[in-house]
Amino acid sequence: MSSIPSKKDIMNRSLSTITISIGKSGIGESVIAEIKRQLKDREVVKIRFSKSISTEKKDHINEIIEKTNSKLVDFRGNVAVLFKKKR
Repeated sequence: MSSIPSKKDIMNRSLSTITISIGKSGIGESVIAEIKRQLKDREVVKIRFSKSISTEKKDHINEIIEKTNSKLVDFRGNVAVLFKKKR
């Protein structure tokens, strides 16, 4: 069984990861499905929140983490990086 990569390794991988944008419409099932797909394919996903929903981003992150069973690796400004180990 391989170990979980370090935060530095995950952050380096996130540099080349497709970014999913979350805007005024918030988080629908299609957004959750896309995040799950990205996590399954790459283990790492980067999410960018629109400035217009900045007051709600922590609630959105918690919802995404719960629904995707992933871990928050980094959260700076309006960008979050999530990780989920492949099984």
